[in-house]
Amino acid sequence: MQGWRRVLANAGGAGRALVVAVCMLGMPAAFAAASLAQANADGAEARLERVLQDIADAKLPAALAEADRLAARYPTWRLAHLVRGDLLRARAAPISGFGDAAGARSSRMADLRDEALARLRALRERPPEDRIPRYLLQFDRMQGSAIVVDAGRSRVYVYENADGTPRLVQDFYSTLGRNGVDKLREGDRKTPLGVYHVTTMLPGRKLPDLYGWGAFPISYPNEWDRMAGRTGYGIWLHGVPSDTYARAPRASDGCIALANADIAELAKRVQVGVTPVIIADRIEWTTPQASREERAAFLRELEAWRHDWESLDTERYLAHYARSFRSDGMDRAAWSGKKRRVNKAKRWIKVSLDNMSLLRSPGKQALMVVSFDQDYRSSNLAERMRKRQYWIQEGGRWRIAHEGSADGAPLALPESYPRGRAASNTAAR
Repeated sequence: MQGWRRVLANAGGAGRALVVAVCMLGMPAAFAAASLAQANADGAEARLERVLQDIADAKLPAALAEADRLAARYPTWRLAHLVRGDLLRARAAPISGFGDAAGARSSRMADLRDEALARLRALRERPPEDRIPRYLLQFDRMQGSAIVVDAGRSRVYVYENADGTPRLVQDFYSTLGRNGVDKLREGDRKTPLGVYHVTTMLPGRKLPDLYGWGAFPISYPNEWDRMAGRTGYGIWLHGVPSDTYARAPRASDGCIALANADIAELAKRVQVGVTPVIIADRIEWTTPQASREERAAFLRELEAWRHDWESLDTERYLAHYARSFRSDGMDRAAWSGKKRRVNKAKRWIKVSLDNMSLLRSPGKQALMVVSFDQDYRSSNLAERMRKRQYWIQEGGRWRIAHEGSADGAPLALPESYPRGRAASNTAAR
């Protein structure tokens, strides 16, 4: 409190009110040390932080000069122009709050405050350097990176596959569903939670301006979503309209929207059909050592399943399947009957697993998403396939709740997509 009194005393009449407006954003008089080296030094958040830091330090001329540069660098960013306008008004008369302009819509001001808070919080609360997201247990050989979305912070993090260890290389502000997360049904305007993959890339020239630079559709609903009865379609990572720099943290119909410059940068890391997108309400962090231990424990369970399959001991093999198991329209009882019949016709089985991805799904339920190349050979059949399994905790051990081929998802248009001929043409592509 004493620090604020000193700042207010130094700020002067009109400037004092602007410092109070910064306080309304939840910013301390002197920011908690934010590592700008970890952020893009020329990025939106870094420049905005410098403006508000100067305001908090009662350096209003310096703040205005930086705000001028901010607005010039991002001419379609409404938040930048609002902050600049506040600084200009503060030179002439006191202002009572952030965005205190005659006729300003309170809903618009609330959106801009929320955006400012989300961006500045991301700078002050960087991911811990000695932690990684719990979800990234193992990359396959093709996965150069993974995208992890922290919905609670409106943030998209990009982790590089650094010789099998996740390493944070980029992060971006993002917009998500206006009604929050945990999508359950079509039209609820929520962003799903779970493990997905980028299925295709759509360039902006083939899309309405609403999607800006372009889009990366993801595989919602995945197999687990469909088993849970979740509905909806067309969840994309995409840009924003050409006359907009960014949108409020909660403004989409369920998609994840980034500034056009940011999604263009993100695109350099995306591999269609390969890159995983993990969406969490709040990221759960763990140490690399704890991650290795969790991976090793799970892989022992997976190896026991593979070994028991080869053994032709059908009952021991079936013990790896959960009571709630579903696959190809079969429940566990039907699956068990099929496997008993098949194994009676076999003299031997050999199974090898390669190129494995192991991702833990966010949420309260313990759920592993495992993808691998399966080479199956037996006395009367040989086949190779890319398989995906979902494992859950049941009876104190991991068991398979779903398995099937890891096929790509069909393209689906978002609920926000303009209907008519243009939508039909894009879907056909």
